[in-house]
Amino acid sequence: MQGQNRAKVLAAARAEFAERGFRDTKIDQIAERAELTRGAVYSNFPGKRALYFAVLAQVADEAGEPEFPPTGRLGEHVLADFARAWLARLPLALDDEHNVSRLGRDLLPEIMSQERVRGPYAQLLNLSAIVLGLSLEGLRPGTTRMVRAAEIALTTLQGAGQLAAAAPGFGEPFATVQACARLATLDLDDVWAAAHLPYVAPARPVDQPWTPPTVTDALRAEPAMLAGDGVVAVLGLHRLAVIEEAVRAAPDSAAITLVVVTGNPAELGPLARLSVTELRTCLRAALPAKNWPRLRIVHDEEGTIAAAAGLPAVSDATESAVRIASGRIVARADGYGACHAVASWP
Repeated sequence: MQGQNRAKVLAAARAEFAERGFRDTKIDQIAERAELTRGAVYSNFPGKRALYFAVLAQVADEAGEPEFPPTGRLGEHVLADFARAWLARLPLALDDEHNVSRLGRDLLPEIMSQERVRGPYAQLLNLSAIVLGLSLEGLRPGTTRMVRAAEIALTTLQGAGQLAAAAPGFGEPFATVQACARLATLDLDDVWAAAHLPYVAPARPVDQPWTPPTVTDALRAEPAMLAGDGVVAVLGLHRLAVIEEAVRAAPDSAAITLVVVTGNPAELGPLARLSVTELRTCLRAALPAKNWPRLRIVHDEEGTIAAAAGLPAVSDATESAVRIASGRIVARADGYGACHAVASWP
């Protein structure tokens, strides 16, 4: 019954947000539309913002496969296709005011209004830039770091998204796609060097059992086999960007898994799912999955994977990593530099 009520609340909230916008929608209106009590709404979601994020995550998850299969030719083509897929989600000037495509128009204003949401959202964007940048690098191994180009592309697309809501019809989408494509050819002096890290304590050797639960790789929307050898990094929403340390330092044969945790799963969990789902949708349109980075992303809103890794409690500041070999945890590190320490462990 709780699952049915949650589905009713989401459906009612989706309709109300589409018709009235985030700010003018009231919890009482959602409850009435769902034919439930106000208390039933709050028993499933702590507040309107959490419900809004959950609705947007649900809508993003409904995106189908790309119309044309990607070929993953050159960086310019990948960035162009990525930008095209991103812009395709935005409302057109002629769309009805209550069209579902306009649901996300209040997202950034709401994020900007809440300090506790801005930090996690910035880290989620950093994560998207890292994944996109690594994908671009994978097309031409040995090339320069491409994360900075990905950051600028995402900045451009975020701006286009805001203008689509604030000034419908302004700008030429095709020109935006061309501008993003050109970023792949610019020399942005983007270099990754482990030397930029201050002293990091080495990982501690341990010998502990590793029995992870069955989970889904949110980046690929497929089962994630965590029992294999590799690095598992448990990171709070304030520390997501440090996963790049693990990817850069780990051997090529090691699987890298980012376990996303938060101290506020009811509100920030849906925001994290929304961000990764939107990234997945655009990547699918930009390049074949075989060219995606080896990084896997797993949402751990209940903390079960963190507990399996030896963390009984988590927060948005969590930074911990373990090394898995032959089905056991053989090394671990906690705190600043944990990803680098475990990934570079012998």
